[in-house]
Amino acid sequence: MNTTPDRLDAAERLARLRLYRSENVGPVAFRQLIARFRTGEAALEALPALARRGGRRRALKVCPKAEAERELDALDAAGGWMVHRGERAFPRLLAAVEDGPPLLSGFGHAHLLERPAAAIVGARECSLNGRRLAERFGRELGEAGFVTVSGMAKGIDAAAHRGALEHGTVAALAGGVDVIYPRENRDLYHEIKQRGALVSEMPFGLVGQARHFPRRNRLISGLSLGVLIVEARQRSGSLITARLAGEHGREVFALPGSPLDPRARGPNDLIRKGAMLVESPEEMIAALRDLPGPAAVEAPSDPFGAGPQAPPDAAALEAARAEIRQALSPTPVRIDDLIRELDLAPAAVLTVLLEMELAGTVVRLPGGRVAALAPEA
Repeated sequence: MNTTPDRLDAAERLARLRLYRSENVGPVAFRQLIARFRTGEAALEALPALARRGGRRRALKVCPKAEAERELDALDAAGGWMVHRGERAFPRLLAAVEDGPPLLSGFGHAHLLERPAAAIVGARECSLNGRRLAERFGRELGEAGFVTVSGMAKGIDAAAHRGALEHGTVAALAGGVDVIYPRENRDLYHEIKQRGALVSEMPFGLVGQARHFPRRNRLISGLSLGVLIVEARQRSGSLITARLAGEHGREVFALPGSPLDPRARGPNDLIRKGAMLVESPEEMIAALRDLPGPAAVEAPSDPFGAGPQAPPDAAALEAARAEIRQALSPTPVRIDDLIRELDLAPAAVLTVLLEMELAGTVVRLPGGRVAALAPEA
């Protein structure tokens, strides 16, 4: 029986927004905090002590209640909405991503997040044929019942959105949901706001920076059953989206291109590594229809039930802190390897890493990895 609530109560929604907007609280830390303390308010109260145990010397910046209320008021005044993980309207596919966001702000038609979706991404400086193909795939995916997800960048992303506008498209943004980027896509932004949906996990009004785009890319992948790469140079952001799709267990599709075109190197390399080669929307649609849709992803009654519910005893934690601090370095290491090599209880390792992340002495990286940072002054 699915007991997922339609909405959390207003006080808990505000507390969870404050928690996610607090310093050093990333998506994984948020999930573990709610799993352990059960409510946003209790987690907020615990933050300073956890950060001190992780080695933090100065006070952790906890998002003030007034600041979170201003964000909600601005979003509401602009006609936007916010949905939290743990509410019925939160996208099931995205909820299944371990480091997925605990909340989304949005403009437009929120119901599009409940429909099966596929992503189309690619080069900003794309070819004319690449643009036409992206638009055609977006249009025909929509005609087949799939919402097209992309990042509203110029080039392939913009073409895919335009092709899908009539049937449903979702743009994932790197900055606040109210921030138009790039500026030349102003008209497209307003068209999507009116006929599709715009989503972001970032604070209202925040201008996106380079470091925010990988997080935007995981939104694109996490919302989708599969990701199509149309054109992409090697080491491009589109290939980050493809890699994330693989990590999320999503299908990766690629359009092949001429080896004489540098923009074909990304898709061609993906095909060599096992991505599905597609040359027409019909091929992609057929493959997507063989995949389980969002409705097949069980919506847990408690999406924060995983993780440590209570900390290990103090002596075990103190010993684990010393071992983990010695074992970590600026070179990333998998958390599973830490547990295995140090022969420590998983709950102890997760608790210590949570403390260190809040302290700013550890950074989490994709693929379940962590790396040490220099202690803050």
